[in-house]
Amino acid sequence: MSRVRLIVGSSSGNFVEWFDWFTYSAFSLYFANIFFPTGDQTSQLLKTAAVFAAGFVVRPLGGWLMGRYADVAGRRKAMAVSMQFMSAGSFCVGLTPGYDEIGILAPVILLGARVLQGLSMGGQYGSCVTYISEVATRARRGFLSSFQYVTLILGQLTAMALLVVLQQVLTPEQLAGWGWRVPFILGGFAALLALRILLRLDESQTFEAVRDTAAAVPAWRTLRSHGREVLTVVGLTIGGAVGFYSFTTYMQKFLTLSAGLSRDAATQITAIGLFVLMLLQPVMGALSDRIGRRPLLIAFGALGVVGTYPLMLAISTVTDGMQATVLVVVAMAILAPYTAISGVYKAELFPTEIRALGVGLPYAVVGSVFGGTAEFIALWLKQQGVESLFFWYVTASFGIALVTALLMAETKAHSRIAD
Repeated sequence: MSRVRLIVGSSSGNFVEWFDWFTYSAFSLYFANIFFPTGDQTSQLLKTAAVFAAGFVVRPLGGWLMGRYADVAGRRKAMAVSMQFMSAGSFCVGLTPGYDEIGILAPVILLGARVLQGLSMGGQYGSCVTYISEVATRARRGFLSSFQYVTLILGQLTAMALLVVLQQVLTPEQLAGWGWRVPFILGGFAALLALRILLRLDESQTFEAVRDTAAAVPAWRTLRSHGREVLTVVGLTIGGAVGFYSFTTYMQKFLTLSAGLSRDAATQITAIGLFVLMLLQPVMGALSDRIGRRPLLIAFGALGVVGTYPLMLAISTVTDGMQATVLVVVAMAILAPYTAISGVYKAELFPTEIRALGVGLPYAVVGSVFGGTAEFIALWLKQQGVESLFFWYVTASFGIALVTALLMAETKAHSRIAD
């Protein structure tokens, strides 16, 4: 099977996973009151954001279980198991009655479904990133691996686009009543289709070379022996996770609650920003193949430190949609040097027998602690009347990434991925 087909096949699963994951955030403005009917809109969204964060809490467990499974049984099998979890979670959210029908059981089921999806995402990332990096060629590894984030963003963008379509064809009452369920049900069926594609892929030849000995590797002890690499992933992912979830998933609510734009306008502006970010992925990935991964990571951290506070302050006080669009696009562009190579630099740090675990577990832990709570922290600080503190919080996360990038070695020159 050709490398292109392998990458496209694994990326299709990645697309569906992230579509299902981000559908929750994109449509939460419409279903928050279905599961949490008491309180004002900010209070309802705060509770919904807490459930969103709960999905992140279990991602480290998914990262450990599925990462270890991918390193022992294969990347393809791990991706397939993760896809089944995601499908089940999506169907649960889409088909669960609201609080008025079944009472407290409604938010409990919502929480359970999100936990199931969190396990899926915790395992899927490491398996997919590792698989794509291993089947790509050394000369184009940055470019080809960037499509992991292309499909990630495309999944989020598709969720946003579906919301825009439903906003046009349904009345606000229909969308809030039952229309928000449509993307979850579609996502459940799409995950089943992606599962079929994943099961037909060939396993990574890099993994096949160590399959017979991988199970005997003491995973935790081996991972501890690569402490510097783990800390590198942690430091860079703090900036990447907080920045990404602040500029993408939270942006829609930020434009509505702080800038005062309508739901429709906030959705469209965020979608435009995501589209630009998606187009930048292969450009940055190809650039990393020429100049290395480290210069791009340094640029990401530096731009985030300098630009975050003035950008978010300006967005919170915009006076028209065009101004908001330009500012959001600039914010998204700051993320591009990191997102395009976030998978490949991690994969290049670890040996084959613990690569999926080394990539997935630190990422899942940081994503849980920092990425999953970003929206909750932003809403809580806004509720307390000190929203600007969140801008500094995001800036500090970029600062941690910048220091880490300055201290790290160039992974392209010292890649542990066998060719």
